[in-house]
Amino acid sequence: MEKLLTYNRMTCILLFVVMYAGGKTFAQTTTTTTTSERPTIKTIVIDAGHGGKDPGCHGAVDNEKHVCLNIALKLGDMIKKKYPGIKVVYTRDKDVFVELDERANIANKAKADLFICIHANSASPTAYGAETYVLGLHRTESQKAIAERENSTIYLEDDKGEKYKDFDMSPDAIIARQLQLSVFLDQSILFADNLQKEFKKLGRYDRGVKQAGFLVLYKTTMPSVLIETGFLTNPAEEKFLADTTGQRKMAASMFAAFESYKNELEGIDGKTTESSSQSTNTTTNPTVSTTVENSLSNDKVIFRVQIETSETKIASTSPKFKGLSVFEYKQDNLYKYTAGSFEDDFKAANNYKNELREQGFQHAFVVAFQNGERINLEKAIKLAEK
Repeated sequence: MEKLLTYNRMTCILLFVVMYAGGKTFAQTTTTTTTSERPTIKTIVIDAGHGGKDPGCHGAVDNEKHVCLNIALKLGDMIKKKYPGIKVVYTRDKDVFVELDERANIANKAKADLFICIHANSASPTAYGAETYVLGLHRTESQKAIAERENSTIYLEDDKGEKYKDFDMSPDAIIARQLQLSVFLDQSILFADNLQKEFKKLGRYDRGVKQAGFLVLYKTTMPSVLIETGFLTNPAEEKFLADTTGQRKMAASMFAAFESYKNELEGIDGKTTESSSQSTNTTTNPTVSTTVENSLSNDKVIFRVQIETSETKIASTSPKFKGLSVFEYKQDNLYKYTAGSFEDDFKAANNYKNELREQGFQHAFVVAFQNGERINLEKAIKLAEK
């Protein structure tokens, strides 16, 4: 994954300093309790780029609006089939023009938990590969050009983009917006990273996770990504993306990334998702700290950073942990290992997660416990604010 700019971490840290005061670490011992998880994701908005009078970019035989819509509908069908309890909302489900502002409004009004914007790319005939964007400042002129091309849709709106004339997309404004939305930025990056991994598994060239000032991402208020599925200006990529089989493969990769993202947020290990979903009586038995339980009589939340999952027990002295002091708990018949322990302090845990990723624990993520039970992370953050 492309290294995201240092100031993004700094802006996140600044916001978390304001939102989550205090916090301390403490010792770890072990005991066993039972936990249950509630679904984190209830509503998803899938945005097929362009449409109607706006065809988007062109290949030799197809255009962006058709490719995007076909992939979006296939992705939505996969989610609805596997997770009927999740509401899927499309910004468009047919060939119609939807203003950029309205696409964001649809997501915000639906109170979506995730916004997935699907596009196709345009450059020289030799350019190829898939890339995923989160909101931020571009690092290269090509990233800037992509954002400007996708944002240019506003000039096809009835008022020729007049309502955006005073809209500030300057670097300072984007950084300020990142401050407002930084609670979602880490989740956006997590999902974007999962997407790129799945595209790579499919055999697509991984162009990485990037940042740019996309208007539609700027205006949404939830974890949001914009996917550039490939280059229609590349004959081989156009053939793949214009074909039903290729579109289905891309949608399946997005769905796999979504499942991984959902599981990570909800504390479910991907290896056991299928077997767990077949049984309505499945319970989990995580091992949590006795110190945590004793200190949580007043409902304090404990944040930890999960760094490893294994089907077999791993010795605390294993080189896998690179000398870290780790805490073990068991869930879904898997051994899970965390580092750090932060009382009512998500900011500190999140910062520690970033440090661990830089140390080589690329898939580190924050988990939370309360009263001896692992709980939903978003719920934990809200509880820690009180």
